[in-house]
Amino acid sequence: MFPSISLAQEIGLAFLLVAALVWVVGLGHMLWDSRFHHPEPGAFEGLPVIPAQRTAAAHPMESVELTEAEQQAFAGLVRTIPLR
Repeated sequence: MFPSISLAQEIGLAFLLVAALVWVVGLGHMLWDSRFHHPEPGAFEGLPVIPAQRTAAAHPMESVELTEAEQQAFAGLVRTIPLR
């Protein structure tokens, strides 16, 4: 094809041209589809709402009994948290 470049360079150039063509066609297809697809205003496809927290009665493995010393230590820790 080009007398001044090797066969490997010609193959690389052909590969790059094909990749660029595929990218342009894919981009055009994506833009064409988004042009005609308008979601309804009320339809939100984001993250689902965070589920409600389960109570301690849901499963015995989800609750831990604290000793009196642990309860006092936790109460002291909570008092150190600034409110603002």
